[in-house]
Amino acid sequence: MRLARRSLIGGRVPGVGFRFFTDRAAAREGLHGFVRNLPDGRVEVAVEGEAEALDRFDRHIRHGPPGARVDRVDVDDTPPSARDTGFEIR
Repeated sequence: MRLARRSLIGGRVPGVGFRFFTDRAAAREGLHGFVRNLPDGRVEVAVEGEAEALDRFDRHIRHGPPGARVDRVDVDDTPPSARDTGFEIR
């Protein structure tokens, strides 16, 4: 089943390679969407794909790369677009 989620990640996440870490995790799982830094210091991730792949991806981003400290992850389910757009760093 294809799902879509939007996550806002707070903590020590900008400047530690979090977007590149997220990009690699999405590629491993075959997910589509984007990751970007927000002006308030959080990172936004919008991702879409199969439910099991999203669950594995979520576990990765809750830990982050070495040097990151993930304090909070707010997740909203969104309607999937069913389009394969790839994954990008914005």
